[in-house]
Amino acid sequence: MTTVLEKSSAGVALVDPTALSARTQRASRVPRSVQRLLGPVLLVVAWQVASSTGFFDERTVPRPLSVLSAAWRLITDGSLEEHLTISLLRVGYGLLIGIALGLVLAVVSGLSRIGENFVDANMEVLRAVPNFALVPLLIVWFGISEVPKVILIVLAVAVSIYINTFAAIRSVDAGLVEAARSFGVGRGELIRVVLPGALPGFLVGLRLALTGAWLSLIFAETINAKKGLGRMMTDAREYFQIDVVFVLIAVYAILGLLSIAVVRWLENRLLTWRRAYDGN
Repeated sequence: MTTVLEKSSAGVALVDPTALSARTQRASRVPRSVQRLLGPVLLVVAWQVASSTGFFDERTVPRPLSVLSAAWRLITDGSLEEHLTISLLRVGYGLLIGIALGLVLAVVSGLSRIGENFVDANMEVLRAVPNFALVPLLIVWFGISEVPKVILIVLAVAVSIYINTFAAIRSVDAGLVEAARSFGVGRGELIRVVLPGALPGFLVGLRLALTGAWLSLIFAETINAKKGLGRMMTDAREYFQIDVVFVLIAVYAILGLLSIAVVRWLENRLLTWRRAYDGN
């Protein structure tokens, strides 16, 4: 068996890279996506054990099997699919508009001092104001239609994209920008130089934006929503359907994990040039 440590001629312990490579290959036989599920699986197992031993009161914390039964009931009668589709449409519209808006504002503010003077302070104000504090104003301005619901999601997404992309643009190597200008690159063409360097920051903002979109959806669907996951949550709370509440929490968790998986996939495709520490 190959040892990891070997003695050099000077008596110093050296690491055998072939042994480390073999160990890494053995560990990588299980996909990383499966390895990351270990934590949630252990949590569900602990939940089942606590419920079986009577540690949890089933009236307030139902068993995992009871939650699965409630989920199957909601799936078979079509109610979960109906409400989930409406919520996904709201989040989809909010993401498309919010990402475009946040990216444009970040570029304007990041490449221009004048743009920063007009944009940055306003975005910092929106960042400091909780989303739910804007709900009464949005209702007064836009009524109880779909518009205030989507706007609430747009604001959360745009702020996350702007803050991280702006910081990433301002962190781009100044020498790279000066070199581009020395070759006669104008302000418009400078975007093609700066944005690739700001891509990691944008992806961090996208991850936060996806999380913010789902959180904002909860508040958005309190604005007299007739359909949506938030409406289901409100009805389950009023009728004390704790198993349905747990189902909806699980749905939000799954949607969050899928969102993170999408961002990780983009990072693996778009940041192949960046070598980073990946744990051991």
